[in-house]
Amino acid sequence: MSSEYAKQLGAKLRAIRTQQGLSLHGVEEKSQGRWKAVVVGSYERGDRAVTVQRLAELADFYGVPVQELLPGTTPGGAAEPPPKLVLDLERLAHVPQEKAGPLQRYAATIQSQRGDYNGKVLSIRQDDLRTLAVIYDQSPSVLTEQLISWGVLDADARRAVQHEEI
Repeated sequence: MSSEYAKQLGAKLRAIRTQQGLSLHGVEEKSQGRWKAVVVGSYERGDRAVTVQRLAELADFYGVPVQELLPGTTPGGAAEPPPKLVLDLERLAHVPQEKAGPLQRYAATIQSQRGDYNGKVLSIRQDDLRTLAVIYDQSPSVLTEQLISWGVLDADARRAVQHEEI
């Protein structure tokens, strides 16, 4: 494993761990000693090679698919990822209820599930957009245009939808 690849893999491991609110010692405690803090830290720094088996076990421990831990497959990250879909919750609050009611309820459900109540923005996934499109009885691209016109989504969201439809 190249040292650059090991560092990218380590960065992914660290990102997943910190997203879950775990310190290195927290990983050791939660795993009841199965994952030593010093070992996980060395994986994250790219100082120690991780076997496929151990990576699969670590992915299982974190509750994520193995592919979430792997660095991008494009050389040097050459492919630009599609923009994130970020709802502007402050603007959504000003859209008339008869138009935005389903979106407001959906966003409130996501916030509740994530425990994310910052009230300003909310990232949604492509799957969420497709589900909302079904609720609104529109295609994802038509719904995206509607949300952009309401000021709830940034115009860059078009690229995310186009990327998905390719």
